[in-house]
Amino acid sequence: MTTPLAEVLDGQHAAELRKAARALLRQPLLVAQGSFADEFRLVRRHASELRAWFDRNTGWSLQVDSETARLGKIPARLADATHPAREATRSAAPFTRRRYVLLCLALAALERGEAQIALGRLAGQVVLEAADPRLAAAGIQFTLDRRDERLDLAAVVRLLLSLGVLRRVAGDEDAYVSGAGDALYDVERRVLAGLLATRRGPSTVLAAAWEERLAELTAETALDSDELRFRAMRRSLTRRLLDDPVLYYDELTDAELAYLTRQRGFLTARITELTGLVAEVRAEGIAMVDPDDDLTDVRMPESGTHGHVTLLLAEYLTAAGGGPVGTADLRRRVAELAAEHRGFWAKSAREAGAEAELVEQAVVRLAALGLIARTSDGVVPRPALARYAVGETVVLAPRTAGTAEVPAQRKASPR
Repeated sequence: MTTPLAEVLDGQHAAELRKAARALLRQPLLVAQGSFADEFRLVRRHASELRAWFDRNTGWSLQVDSETARLGKIPARLADATHPAREATRSAAPFTRRRYVLLCLALAALERGEAQIALGRLAGQVVLEAADPRLAAAGIQFTLDRRDERLDLAAVVRLLLSLGVLRRVAGDEDAYVSGAGDALYDVERRVLAGLLATRRGPSTVLAAAWEERLAELTAETALDSDELRFRAMRRSLTRRLLDDPVLYYDELTDAELAYLTRQRGFLTARITELTGLVAEVRAEGIAMVDPDDDLTDVRMPESGTHGHVTLLLAEYLTAAGGGPVGTADLRRRVAELAAEHRGFWAKSAREAGAEAELVEQAVVRLAALGLIARTSDGVVPRPALARYAVGETVVLAPRTAGTAEVPAQRKASPR
């Protein structure tokens, strides 16, 4: 018979394991010092169990040492661009192609640099790296003479600071951007070495096309048996349930759908046991809902003008009957809403022409939440959007009860 003390210890162990797993999903790179120090200690304490769970169910590796814990998250959908990296400031500006290129060039410079580096010196080394003829042939060029280029480099540095790759010693990025000063950083080499999350070294990839290169970087072993193919499907589906706000059945292959139909209870139960996420199963798909609402980088609804615009556009799109809605229609609707809610929206949102930016930000958020699909002409509502309809609507036919909102479960962090 289980004693009360044993039950308490088992409960404490399960709670610690869950907290450690959620910390890794929220922040796949943890360092021993900083805001996640407590979570890092839990991950290190339960490293063996966590490593075994992630390897079996997702195929993600977990590397833990005395200073860092790195979950090698590889997304199930490599071409999904709805959750870009963001600089660690209140503006949370998403990374553009130029910022991603700067990030890679900065990492290359840091890898070959000293234990300390000034931002101005890092900028100079990035400019040298960017002089590579292959980058020039791809249309990539940096001088960092312009303020917008320096702002992009500052955003890259702030991301590296938030990840623990750099530690600020003196100065700040704003002084560098304005040309009034510089900043000095310590380079944490062990953290830097753990950033790359691939199954093979990039230098061994021979494919030329972008999609093929991604596939080679993340390819698993040859799937030459039923057991290996089933394992690959289990891992891929579990990654999508953990990472994506909604897993839609119509996005799966016939083999994946058949496997999920048979193993749905097992897969969702395993996720719930480790993370506390709750499966909301509907006729069109599955969402793993987070009762604690902290495993998400995008929320809906959200306060402020942009949050209000997004919610109102969601209501408008639910009346589209599932058909496509053009960008011009969305902008027209936002212009009408601006006049209707002018007493509550920010002044900038009521200015002429502001509807273009408001629509873009709303569409980006709705797409990240799996509520719409973007097209070249506009958007197409997805089934989960029906929960934001006003009045009586035909919603996702439930197989199990559930009314909580669908949050994104993927954190915008390096994988």
